[in-house]
Amino acid sequence: MATTTLQLTGLPPGVEVRASPRRELTVSAFREFGRTVVVVPAALPVADIRRAVAQMVRRLDRDEAALASDDALRRLADRLRELYLPEVAPPARVRWSARQRKRWGSCTPSRRTIRVSALLRGAPGYVVSAVLVHELAHLRYPDHGPEFQALIRRFPDHDRAEAFLAGAIHARSRFEV
Repeated sequence: MATTTLQLTGLPPGVEVRASPRRELTVSAFREFGRTVVVVPAALPVADIRRAVAQMVRRLDRDEAALASDDALRRLADRLRELYLPEVAPPARVRWSARQRKRWGSCTPSRRTIRVSALLRGAPGYVVSAVLVHELAHLRYPDHGPEFQALIRRFPDHDRAEAFLAGAIHARSRFEV
């Protein structure tokens, strides 16, 4: 069953509320093409929807701000390396890159530097984390061979992040001129 977009007045600008007949209790939110989408149970009262929207917008804003700086991105990379790739030496530098428009991330093993596309700012945390794990693995294996694949598959949300990025590539290709 498809969701229905609700027309509610008084919502913050750029917020779209979708009601799902399949949802009973949970509310979720994500950013999509510059707007915030909040998905709610179809039977949720309007007053509860308004409270849920306010809470989810605050949560998304907080999560995005937490990864806004290069330092925060570096801390996340360090934590991911310790958890999933302890045998990989730490990178010399990790930063956001506004110049990367075609790749989600890149790594220069000889310089031990990692860049993550600024297009991923605002993406779910598990997506940014998967890109970082991918680039960290390049510090050990510069190619995409079996050893490399084994490393990146240690990240539990790898497949989910791959699906998200594939969908983003598809959506972007449909709207580019």
